[in-house]
Amino acid sequence: MDVRSFRTVRRSKWRQIHCLGLLATLALTGCAVTPEVMTAPAQEARAAGLLARATADQEPVLAPIDLYTAMARAIKYNLDYRVEIMDEALKIKDLDLAHYDMLPKLVGSLNFNARDNESGSVSKSLLTGNTSLEPSTSNEREYFDGDLTMSWDVLDFGLSYVRAQQRGDQVLQAEENKRKVIQRIIEDVRSAYWRAASAQRLLGRARELEISTQGAIAQAHRQQRSRLSAPLPALSYERELLSIRRDLESLTRELNVAKQQLAALMNLPPDQDYQIVVPPRDLAWDDLNLSYNVMLKLAIQNRPELREVAYKLRSNEREGTAALLQALPNLKVFVGANWSDDDFLYHSDWASWGARASWNLLNVFSLPAQQDRIDAQGQLLDARALALTTAVATQVSVSRVRYELRRGELETAAQFLAVQDKIEGQVEAGYRADHVSEQTLIREQMNTLLAEVRMDQALADLQGAYGNVYTATGIDAVDADMSSDDSVSELASDLRRLWANRGDGLALAWGASS
Repeated sequence: MDVRSFRTVRRSKWRQIHCLGLLATLALTGCAVTPEVMTAPAQEARAAGLLARATADQEPVLAPIDLYTAMARAIKYNLDYRVEIMDEALKIKDLDLAHYDMLPKLVGSLNFNARDNESGSVSKSLLTGNTSLEPSTSNEREYFDGDLTMSWDVLDFGLSYVRAQQRGDQVLQAEENKRKVIQRIIEDVRSAYWRAASAQRLLGRARELEISTQGAIAQAHRQQRSRLSAPLPALSYERELLSIRRDLESLTRELNVAKQQLAALMNLPPDQDYQIVVPPRDLAWDDLNLSYNVMLKLAIQNRPELREVAYKLRSNEREGTAALLQALPNLKVFVGANWSDDDFLYHSDWASWGARASWNLLNVFSLPAQQDRIDAQGQLLDARALALTTAVATQVSVSRVRYELRRGELETAAQFLAVQDKIEGQVEAGYRADHVSEQTLIREQMNTLLAEVRMDQALADLQGAYGNVYTATGIDAVDADMSSDDSVSELASDLRRLWANRGDGLALAWGASS
């Protein structure tokens, strides 16, 4: 090659290098990304969309809501529960995808090859060092080739099978999380419903009586200023009214927001007005017909927290199997069909097959460390299971004691209300006969209202304790065949039947009335 030819080739190579550098610069510049903050109109549109979709696609509230309709609406529309349903559905899809990992790989490829000169070569003798052939080529400058190859990796199959089993455990863990969430929601709905019912029953009367109370307090002030009677009786009367009103305000504080809390659990719009079917007070509540040992055994078997840890322990044991498989030799077999349009090839299509064995020895050396880590994880999960067992045992015991205490408190509140009703009846009769002052009547009316609020509070507390017994025991608040796809009326009917079979006094009362 002369000097001129050499310079020409060198300039050509430099042009290629410059072109490649320019392309690389353009590619890197195109990959630069700057953060883009959402604009105020975009944020406003996003917020409006979220608010509109949060309570969309719901059956309208056309009648007063009873307890089991409230439970049904919570099952269908509560967003926390819907998140858990979607999470479980996602885990199921992950499991379906994991099944495909166990199948053989079937890979097709199509390649285009090109170069700017011939791919020629020569041969050199190893004995004499002489060139034995003139420069020759066995490939065209441009050609297509492709293949379709099926391969099966024995080790990958074993690992994929173990990973699929672990994905199955994750599905079951998501199911337990869903059970835990719906148990909590149903318990909260029960408690909020009874407080909301008390609010609907009593708050209107409380506002009316507040007007009379203000008038009685003002009259007591006038008596003090007139000096026609000793100031001490008027002050004592005023203090008694204020004390009753203070107790009443303290007890009704939670009642004022009870309907909003219940609406949130049912995922109703916060500004939607609705009515509640006010339940009767005279419900029968039986003793717990299960011993502590039986309830504890049920709780250890059924509590979603303990079941979730059990599935995590099983998944961790399978991780040990996966670590062992990774340390084993691997065998990969393949078979494929190949094609090329290179004219230099004698056969443009052919079949190929083979097998390959390999062994990553570093995995063998790391196996003890992996096993130690898996053992430590298992010990942690086992310790967590023991801690949960102790906590569950305490919760079962406390739920039993709380239920019996709430029953006693309800009985006392009912007796107190009955006595107060009689006292108010006597005072009202005396007021009609002009034997008792209006101030005394107002005081006893306030005492009666206070007794009713305490009665409803005791009833709501008993309802909460009743629901907590089932939560502590791990018994599902809904049957497995109930679905959020059912209508509200169907779910409510199924729930009413379920809780009537369990001895719920309200379900039995409404079932008898219907």
